[in-house]
Amino acid sequence: MSDFASHPHSRRRLRQGGLALAAVLGAVALAPASRAGALYTLKTQCSLKGAAAVPCTVEAIDEGGATVYRHEIGSAVETIRISDKPVRMALWDGTRKEWRNLTRASARFSSNTVCFNGTDLCVVNPNYLNSVRETSPYATAQRDLVKVNFGADGRINASCYDDGCEVTLR
Repeated sequence: MSDFASHPHSRRRLRQGGLALAAVLGAVALAPASRAGALYTLKTQCSLKGAAAVPCTVEAIDEGGATVYRHEIGSAVETIRISDKPVRMALWDGTRKEWRNLTRASARFSSNTVCFNGTDLCVVNPNYLNSVRETSPYATAQRDLVKVNFGADGRINASCYDDGCEVTLR
């Protein structure tokens, strides 16, 4: 372990950065199990498969150890589940009737956009991303892009900011 990583304050900063990254992608904002049910509904813009953004409705639902985000985009419905302990993200596959782990997720502060599996599903959520900046100023200061890569088990296995994403994630 490097001197930086072995220093107690450095380890704390690394943990805080990791928590902030999870918050950016919705994982830390999970509601406690005692608050089961709808958390909020957001009227915003979404896009599928890199197409232009169109009006959509996002409903966030607390399921105890997970939050489900149901995106209604025209006649399409895309559902993302973000579970806690450990953090995992999955997309509902209606054809197979099963949750499929995401491969990656990202947030771009300048466009207030969160995307899943590249541009397969993107949603504009300025209120949420602004609140992330307010609650995690150390990790998000002067940052625009945050990406997370997930392993086959759905857990985070790499994360990056801005130009560092060109080095670590493809």
